[in-house]
Amino acid sequence: MDSEPSVSFLLTMKALTSDFIQKAEFALIVLLFAGCASLVSQSPAKNNLTETASAEIKPVSDVPPAENFRQVTVVTGLENPWGMAWLPNGEILITERPGRLRIVRNGKLDPTPITGVPPVLAVSQGGLLDISLHPNFAKNRLIYLTYAHGTERANKTRVARATFDGKALKNLQVIFEVSQAKPGGQHFGSRMTWLPDNKMLVSIGDGGNPPTQLNGELIRKQAQNLKSHLGKIVRLNDDGTIPKDNPFVTNKNAEPAVWSYGHRNIQGLTFDPISQKVWSSEHGSRGGDEINQIQPGKNYGWAVVTYSQEYTGGKISSERSRAGIVDPKVIWTPSIAPSGLSVYNGDKFPQYKGDLFAGGLVSQDVRHIDVDANGNIISQRSLNIGQRVRDIRQGADGFLYVLTDEQEGQLIRLEPSKS
Repeated sequence: MDSEPSVSFLLTMKALTSDFIQKAEFALIVLLFAGCASLVSQSPAKNNLTETASAEIKPVSDVPPAENFRQVTVVTGLENPWGMAWLPNGEILITERPGRLRIVRNGKLDPTPITGVPPVLAVSQGGLLDISLHPNFAKNRLIYLTYAHGTERANKTRVARATFDGKALKNLQVIFEVSQAKPGGQHFGSRMTWLPDNKMLVSIGDGGNPPTQLNGELIRKQAQNLKSHLGKIVRLNDDGTIPKDNPFVTNKNAEPAVWSYGHRNIQGLTFDPISQKVWSSEHGSRGGDEINQIQPGKNYGWAVVTYSQEYTGGKISSERSRAGIVDPKVIWTPSIAPSGLSVYNGDKFPQYKGDLFAGGLVSQDVRHIDVDANGNIISQRSLNIGQRVRDIRQGADGFLYVLTDEQEGQLIRLEPSKS
């Protein structure tokens, strides 16, 4: 499920204007949620299903609640916040999708945005998206942003870096942009994470839902095209150049930045420094959301192997698994629309070290996913937030922090419940 449900299946003619798309969006949301409710009511398991990828989908019992957390609202008044990062002094930088960078100082939102942010395409799912600090930020003061750039007819995901002086971004440089421009405002991907060698991973969405096309075919097919950045995770040096040991760097039929492929729209990406594993959470289409354990050079299936359904109805693929394609660790049907993913390694919840925490936009919750030492998923629980969860991160203080994607979004701290 998209973070903002797709309107594309309402279009029966390419000649329909983007203005019509925007006007139809509300009606579509109602239709999608009604359809999901209908599907749920016909299933013995009414909501929040989790399946193993190695077998046909079978209903399971509802996900039990997570009961040992309490929620503390830290900041209100954020407009569609998307990503957050902690400065060494404990201040928090937060991106707002319309194109502003905010800072939380001493637990309060500074009313003055950070200056020096690049212009962004703030349309539908596009805008100012993720933020990340260089691993050596304390010395080099480098901050990285991902954002949508261009027009509604031709746009790309970009990565830029700049130095931060406490009030403004300086010397901003675009260090990477997607190889092909796409139309529409869907599927920018855009999460970042860092590896121990100071290489960065960036997720790039597949470009959008049908009938969106590129070069005369459905744009989602680019996820299987190694000559395209769309539907990929790319691995970059900290200056945007290509690492010499990337898995496809010597393949003349591949973009050298590609690290993994066959992705639809990854909006959660994190590295576990203890297990040395990379995890992602990925939007499916009308079901089939995934948690994956990412390995370099591997194919994750979209859209030739998937549990997803077309928004218009029917299977996207009859295949659920195939040799040479990595199976998901978790599948959510109905969709939770996962966004934001964190591996917990703090001391405030010592019993949860190594576990995953995933945000849900449609489910409006945080999923606590129990992971064993070998990276196997044991179980999951749901912590109801009651708002669309766009991001979840472990803070510098060891607590978990949640961003809610609303016009009046919030920063919420998760603490152990009092006994």
